[in-house]
Amino acid sequence: MRQNRWNDKEAQARVDAAGADPADRTLALRVYSSRIIGADPDLVMHGGGNTSVKTGRRDLFGAMQKVLHVKGSGWDLDTLEAAGLPGVRLEPLLEMRKLDALSDEDMVNMQRSNLLDSAAPNPSVETLLHAFLPHTFVDHTHATAFLALANLPDAEAAIREIFGDRLAVVPYIMPGFALAKKAAEAFDAHPDCEGLILLKHGHFTFGATAKESYDKVIEHTNMVEEWFAAKNQGRRFDCTVKKIRQVADPVSAASNLPVLRGAIANLRGQHHNTSPRPVVMDVRGGEAINAFLHRTDLGDLAQRGVASPDHVIRTKGRMLVLGKDDLAGGREGIEAKVAEFAEAYRAMFDAQFKRVGGGKVMLEPHPCVAWIEGVGIAGIGKDASAASAAADIAEQTVEVMSQGEAAGGFRPIGPDDLFDMEYWSLEQAKLSKAAAKPFAGQIVAVTGGAGAIGLAAAKAFAREGAAIALIDFNPEACKAAAASIGSNCLAVVADLTQKGAAEQAISEIVRRFGGLDVLVSNAGAAIQGMLLDLDDETLRSSFELNFFSHLAMAKAAASVFAAQGHGGQMLFNVSKQAVNPGKGFGAYGLPKAATFFLVRQLALELGGSGVRVNGVNADRIRSGLLTDDFIRSRAEARGVSASDYMAGNLLKAEVEAHHVGDAFVALAKSERTTAHVVTVDGGNIEAALR
Repeated sequence: MRQNRWNDKEAQARVDAAGADPADRTLALRVYSSRIIGADPDLVMHGGGNTSVKTGRRDLFGAMQKVLHVKGSGWDLDTLEAAGLPGVRLEPLLEMRKLDALSDEDMVNMQRSNLLDSAAPNPSVETLLHAFLPHTFVDHTHATAFLALANLPDAEAAIREIFGDRLAVVPYIMPGFALAKKAAEAFDAHPDCEGLILLKHGHFTFGATAKESYDKVIEHTNMVEEWFAAKNQGRRFDCTVKKIRQVADPVSAASNLPVLRGAIANLRGQHHNTSPRPVVMDVRGGEAINAFLHRTDLGDLAQRGVASPDHVIRTKGRMLVLGKDDLAGGREGIEAKVAEFAEAYRAMFDAQFKRVGGGKVMLEPHPCVAWIEGVGIAGIGKDASAASAAADIAEQTVEVMSQGEAAGGFRPIGPDDLFDMEYWSLEQAKLSKAAAKPFAGQIVAVTGGAGAIGLAAAKAFAREGAAIALIDFNPEACKAAAASIGSNCLAVVADLTQKGAAEQAISEIVRRFGGLDVLVSNAGAAIQGMLLDLDDETLRSSFELNFFSHLAMAKAAASVFAAQGHGGQMLFNVSKQAVNPGKGFGAYGLPKAATFFLVRQLALELGGSGVRVNGVNADRIRSGLLTDDFIRSRAEARGVSASDYMAGNLLKAEVEAHHVGDAFVALAKSERTTAHVVTVDGGNIEAALR
């Protein structure tokens, strides 16, 4: 059952904060109700759905004009602000209803030409539908239950059984001018209706107030959920996007996901005539998904299509199915299924290209959703955000299909309509046209990720578009550090000095993102003491952390790189101690010197498989050993200020953690550099490598 989230106090607080202008206060209420709709992922999904409000505003000359504020492109309802509801002059929009036909380009141009703010985002592609309805507030949602209802074989009969005449039914038409006119006609024929249901698409409600329209969203959705519960032995729509990242078979996931990821990366590279282009995966599991993946009609359902036409740009129209027999075939079996999917997509495009008379350029033919028996469902995207969106929609689709099949069937739009949506210019415009960031699609693991240098490196790679996994032995610090980066960062708690910990950490990363591209092996601690006075246990513990943990991570990462088949990178935080020993730091310098050699040895051994191995030698960074107290004591011993001590280099400037992080990124971008160690110390001749 959907929760009614309306709260009068919260709504009034929004209104009061908007100031005295009546239009701004009305708009604030529109923002409030939009956000509580967006707060429930079972009502809208990733940019889906839109809301509007009609109000009056005075122009520069003082004349009052009617304005439609409607959700703009690039905004999601759950984070909507007033800026995401661009104002459009209403009268010109209403005049457009008199036209018999209107191209998409002319429609968009007309809407933009009547924006109050020329810099505002493009109004929704369904702006005219909102305009043609006479109500002050209009809400358009894609509730999971309504998608199951709208895709039934005889949806109209079910709608009448549930609602009688309370909802007007609109046949499926591609969004745009024609749909807006047809929806308006449906309302005109049933002016007392409480809302519209667009077959194969979604649900509209409206009202004189924001609360009236919102209450109908919740009431109508709950009525549909009750109907399905009666048809499906009491099974109810729970939160369908659970984001449970717990695979059924961790061993299968760890061995098969990198192979799948590598196959898709190679396919993308072939499409663009470039080197492999990696993707990020978002893998979901749980009881409902595991049960779904054991259906006997899985292959048929994978070919049916999408729960809502809007989904096709994120998920494609078909899903890749990998059964146990496919996985048993190892690399050959998985690569064959990916190639089969791509070939079918190309054949579909060729046929549709002829149908529409050309003028289309084929998109990448790789799958965006995989159903993997024994593992779960995987959203697949050019970056972590795209993968997450695909996975969320895939979870919702599982519920729509399951509930729909139990109540008569899941029958979405057909191949022609699906192609028209996927290759519709206005739908494509919803996707970002910005150039991909350098590390989009790549997965970066950073050990010692909660420390100053580790976190700085992780943030540097995140800014470049990478999905991040932070590995640290401190649970609270690791989780806090990951949270500071965002939802596309995984916190992995591990003590890398323990046997098997490196393999387990890498396996966890693979289960979350599908693989690995860059290892930043940074974990370490500066053990102090005169070497001849140290007991063997202390020295050995230093080697476990400062050398053997790096070696263990390298072995685990190399295994994933080999499975993916498109190379990878290892970056090691060495230390100036490796070449310029300091008195009392022998227990630290010895394993660091070994790590320095490890860089060169691994580069030699892995270069033939396209794996680059490099390192950074840093000095005097405020992290770990260099606490404020330590800096103060060292400065006093040398008779200088703390700032002068930290700037004790040729550049006379303190080196900070972010400088080291930037150095790791620079090495990662250096495509023809391996076996190299770069110094980041502001200039220390004694530690110079050459």
